Amino acid sequence: MIADDAALAEAVAAFRAGSGPVAVDAERASGYRYGQRAYLVQLRRAGAGSALIDPVACPDLSGLGEALSGVEWVLHAATQDLPCLREIGMAPTRLFDTELAGRLAGFPRVGLGAMVESVLGFVLEKGHSAVDWSTRPLPEPWLRYATLDVELLVDLRDALEKELDRQGKLEWAHQEFDAIASAPPAEPRKDPWRRTSGMHKVRRRRQLAVVRELWQTRDRIAQRRDVSPGKVLSDTAIVEAALALPATVQALAAVNGFGHRTGRRQLEQWQAAVDRAKALTDAQLPSPGQPVTGPPPPRAWADKDPVAAARLSTARAAVSALAERLAMPQENLITPDTVRRVCWEPPKDLDAESVAGALAAHGARPWQVEQVTPVLVAALSARAS
Repeated sequence: MIADDAALAEAVAAFRAGSGPVAVDAERASGYRYGQRAYLVQLRRAGAGSALIDPVACPDLSGLGEALSGVEWVLHAATQDLPCLREIGMAPTRLFDTELAGRLAGFPRVGLGAMVESVLGFVLEKGHSAVDWSTRPLPEPWLRYATLDVELLVDLRDALEKELDRQGKLEWAHQEFDAIASAPPAEPRKDPWRRTSGMHKVRRRRQLAVVRELWQTRDRIAQRRDVSPGKVLSDTAIVEAALALPATVQALAAVNGFGHRTGRRQLEQWQAAVDRAKALTDAQLPSPGQPVTGPPPPRAWADKDPVAAARLSTARAAVSALAERLAMPQENLITPDTVRRVCWEPPKDLDAESVAGALAAHGARPWQVEQVTPVLVAALSARAS
């Protein structure tokens, strides 16, 4: 594994001198460490061979990123790895996503192992996908497993390119890949505490405040200790404490998730978070839900706007039928959110030009606009007549 500046410089030179696309993968330590940083980066390119780089020892890989600028990067499920790669200075200008290619080509199973087996006929070694990649030194079997992730990625890319071309979908795939490569980094999620598992049980604003305080306290501790938040306190425990609103440390200790393994000092810090939430004024309490932008949830359409609900039902059926004809998942043909938005506020004129403009305004790619516009025009027009 490359873990010093001299070895990294050699790798940069080798990969700069290589030819053709470069296969790239990254391993994180989700469930073990705080955040989504990369703990191993794997690459393979013709003329350069394979390389495993330790981004803990070599945290700045911008030189490698620059050496591969303009080269097509081959990744599997690119959107999962690109954020952690960007953090260490690596971002592609061109890419080929083998997982997304598999979806567009209509493969029923698009995991890397399944794709390699069905397309290339090889079975990849399994067993280390969920290990703690922050471990040092990394065991030899883990390194071998990680290297295999990029061993056949370019071969898989070449085979999928031929299949997409055969199906007449290669240009569609290129548009999707370009959209991923050019997308700006995602904005931090607003009120991430609202995604606590089991939140549907929490109804009252005071209880929501307890969830928020416990979540934020847990997050600070997890960040300081560099461990996964779930290892500090479970989501189940947070929700149970919010429902119980314990008044004392003793009462908190009886809540599910705060059992005998929780020390007195830990119980006191969690109870302090509960007490802070209980001391808030009504004006300081969180709202029951986040402000909704765009259409309401589809389940509410029948009451709010029955005509729009009927439009959505017809449009969904039409888009689903089209996706089936094109042999691809419906969400890859067009996002459900885009369909909802167009059906909630359709253009004044239900002609092809107006509907196409509405789809494009919501971020649909040209190929999606071309395919979906006719069926949406028909669906919207049927409900308007």
